[in-house]
Amino acid sequence: MLEIVQSGGWLMVPILLCSIVAAAISVERLWTLQRSRITPKNLLAQVWGAIKTDDVDSQRLRELRAASPLGQVFAAGISNAKRGRDIMKEAMEEAAGQVSHSLERYLTSLGIIASVSPLLGLLGTVVGMIKVFTALMLEGAGNANVLAGGISQALITTAAGLSVAIPALIFHRFFMRRVDELVINMEQEASKLVDIMHGGDSEDPRL
Repeated sequence: MLEIVQSGGWLMVPILLCSIVAAAISVERLWTLQRSRITPKNLLAQVWGAIKTDDVDSQRLRELRAASPLGQVFAAGISNAKRGRDIMKEAMEEAAGQVSHSLERYLTSLGIIASVSPLLGLLGTVVGMIKVFTALMLEGAGNANVLAGGISQALITTAAGLSVAIPALIFHRFFMRRVDELVINMEQEASKLVDIMHGGDSEDPRL
């Protein structure tokens, strides 16, 4: 493995760094973007139960905000519930926007890595071919080792760049899709909370 990296030249260093960063982001986002952590099951029913029993105070709201991103949205709505349906809905939408931004953390960097890695590989290809043609110009076609070294560098960096870019792109698309689904889910749950608090629905929300 070390020999392959050395054969690829100095451009293998940024490509390897990109692979490490992409792997770290992917692992962190896989852990963070779990549905059970973002939109806990039955949270709406629990919140509505606390509201009906008048068990919602400032301490309970702080706990709700800290528990999950969906809890942050609910807490924003409950805090503004007495100001009317429109104000409550607006507060929840603003909180959902902030949560959405936090869910997309590091995904821009992952997308950049997916775009830059193949370009680094292509640059390595160009550098390797320059090395080949320089050797041909100075020494002719008789020095096979120099020619092989340049061609090897060109192929290795291209392969390395693509090896980093392909999984990075896959994970980037996967996480963006996951964020979209989570945000839609939060918006649906938020709408239910608005309806049951201002729509006259006193039933336990378990849909």
